[in-house]
Amino acid sequence: MNARGRVHKYGDNVDTDVIIPARYLNTASHKELAAHCMEDIDKDFVNKVKDGDIIVADKNFGCGSSREHAPIAIKASGISCVIASTFARIFYRNSINIGLPILECDEAAKDIEDGDIVSVDYDTGVILNETKNKKYQAEPFPEFIQNIIRKGGLIKSITE
Repeated sequence: MNARGRVHKYGDNVDTDVIIPARYLNTASHKELAAHCMEDIDKDFVNKVKDGDIIVADKNFGCGSSREHAPIAIKASGISCVIASTFARIFYRNSINIGLPILECDEAAKDIEDGDIVSVDYDTGVILNETKNKKYQAEPFPEFIQNIIRKGGLIKSITE
């Protein structure tokens, strides 16, 4: 499994309220959530994001409330992977549960810049910044998590 895309870069403590503002939590539509993803921190995100793009952020990405809407909005917007120095634990778990790949790699998070083209190999944990021709090493997913992501989430991985 691999991902490749243009980077949308954010800083520390990007919370679930800016990933998907609370005013949109009354919908279960993934498409509707995606239409408002990141709008309180990056008004142009939904116009810039393309399928396969990657979010890179600094520490504590996904902090705040435990809403699953946040990783759902990110995944539904077309983001293929999120790389950060660290993740809030509940966001990490919710992301895996819905099949959104996320990797912790402090060096990559600090060095990768907005607009860089990055590829990720989930089997090895290698992150390649193609723009800067630099390689970073994240912890690869264990096989059972790779299976969850490959099948599109926890429920699909146990029912298919």
